[in-house]
Amino acid sequence: MSHPIITLLTDFGVRDHYVASMKGVILGINPRCTIVDISHQAGPQDIREGAFLLAGAFSFFPRGTIHLAVIDPGVGGLRKPVLVVTSNYYLIGPDNGLFSLALRREKVKEVIVLTNERYFLPRVSATFHGRDIFAPVAAHLSLGIKPKAFGGKTGAWVELGAVRPEQRGRDLLGEIIHVDAFGNLVSNIDEESLAGFTAGRAFSIRVGRHTVPGLKRGYWEGKKGEIIGLIGSGGFLELSVREGNAQKKLRAKKGDLVRVTRRGQPCSEGLGT
Repeated sequence: MSHPIITLLTDFGVRDHYVASMKGVILGINPRCTIVDISHQAGPQDIREGAFLLAGAFSFFPRGTIHLAVIDPGVGGLRKPVLVVTSNYYLIGPDNGLFSLALRREKVKEVIVLTNERYFLPRVSATFHGRDIFAPVAAHLSLGIKPKAFGGKTGAWVELGAVRPEQRGRDLLGEIIHVDAFGNLVSNIDEESLAGFTAGRAFSIRVGRHTVPGLKRGYWEGKKGEIIGLIGSGGFLELSVREGNAQKKLRAKKGDLVRVTRRGQPCSEGLGT
């Protein structure tokens, strides 16, 4: 890769030295690579939120980009450190479901379990594989080392089943998996699942005691202070407040139930209002 790009996604925050340490390792091995921060503000140990953040950003990078993601509550345990090779990208991190949403949009070519200690730091901490395993592997990969050099292949990887919405009769059940900086409540119900479930019927969206009729095409269709449903830029159903904060207005949090209920007969305008 002549102009390698490595992205970083973690739950480390920006107060401590952790992110800088990883960048230092990468640049010490390949000072010519470009490092891009996706986010370091995922909730602590929140794999589902990390999966959403990665899925929202990874596909907008050039082909061949190396995505390094570390949200790793099982660090040092039995979970496998992996390198996932897709048709367009490389994903490096713990095999704990963090790549679930991204891999639904990519064709997986091979998954390598990272076992070749030649490409790790000389001393591997039991609590910081992001610095000691994942960062050096990403850097060596950016220099052109072939994926097979890092370890052997596996045919299985962890999938976060809880990330998928569940249909129960006339209801499609999901949950809030991310609250963004504006207070928008992002669910795990993607646009395709919603369209397939509603099948042209009108529907309502309920969070807590609040019910919203159907979708708006954008924030501009809502009145100031109104709670609205829409498909956000990441392709997931979200609840927002025009010029306000949905999290505060609905008193909602990550993990809260999102219920979509079909109403009446199919209508001709697709996703109903």
